[in-house]
Amino acid sequence: MKEQLQRYKQYLLTGVSYVIPFIASGGILIALAVAFAPMTSQGPSFTGSPLLKLIVDIGNQVFALLLPVLAGYIAYARAGKPALVAGMLGGQISSTIHAGFIGALAAGLLAGWVVELLKKMPVPKAFRPLTPILIIPILSALIVGALMFEVVGVPLADLMIFLADWLKGMGTANAAVLGALLGAMVAFDMGGPINKTAFFFGSAMIAEGNPTIMGAVATAICIPPLGLGLATKLNKKLWSAQEQEAGSAALAMGCIGITEGAIPFAAADPLRVIPTICFGSALGSVIAMLSGVADHAPHGGPIVLPVIDNRLMYLVAITVGVVVTALLINFLKARSGAPVVADHE
Repeated sequence: MKEQLQRYKQYLLTGVSYVIPFIASGGILIALAVAFAPMTSQGPSFTGSPLLKLIVDIGNQVFALLLPVLAGYIAYARAGKPALVAGMLGGQISSTIHAGFIGALAAGLLAGWVVELLKKMPVPKAFRPLTPILIIPILSALIVGALMFEVVGVPLADLMIFLADWLKGMGTANAAVLGALLGAMVAFDMGGPINKTAFFFGSAMIAEGNPTIMGAVATAICIPPLGLGLATKLNKKLWSAQEQEAGSAALAMGCIGITEGAIPFAAADPLRVIPTICFGSALGSVIAMLSGVADHAPHGGPIVLPVIDNRLMYLVAITVGVVVTALLINFLKARSGAPVVADHE
């Protein structure tokens, strides 16, 4: 069992090693554009600068490749080159159906498993040269694509509708519970559908005259990348050189409200990282909610400070969430006794 878990961890780490340059490149490009764009009540504005708009568009296109690359190379780690098509297709469909990072992980593992099974099927000798480059990619793409569209997509869409209705029904009667829930949702899939449900709820509440909801969401948005980035600096022995580089990029992304900066860490170690960032973001959101922090722009992180009410407590809430996240993940990693993972070429 332990050996099997180690193999699965290695599949995930391989996907992470290939996706880190995409996250770093896309995130830094977006960070540069957002940092120089004026912050308005509608978020960062690029209308006055075609150059900044071009930079942010390029960064967004790099980000659009994250899920296909992550899923594709998880599948590749498990079943080799024949699994790349199904894996990348599964990652792309995960983006299309709004299954996010969690969907991409599932798609990559599923594609690798399907290809492993297809490799065992009997093939006439004349067709064997075509098997790895044509037959397996086509069959695995059909199987994985059908499962992602018909099995994963339907319940996920239903879940998103349920969560949106539930948040609307909660209102603001219990600020602490709502803040904790929003913070955990933002962190859970780091830019995925659950994150977006909380984000759009907060954005909608700005128009309803209640920007405190967005204040809690804006606090939570930056805590995962900042917390994990800080963790890599506080105890470097627990993190590989590759993870430390990802930590530097995560710090930059966290400052301008890009939660996706935490994805490499969550993909490599989901059982420890996801609960940790959910707790840190929930804690920060509760502090922001109870302190009356309000955000008048549909965006998050320190970059929105000019449009924040009660700025001091906004920074306090972020700081508490970030420090708790960093200390907790380092404690969990140190307690596990796991050696630092060797970097992938």
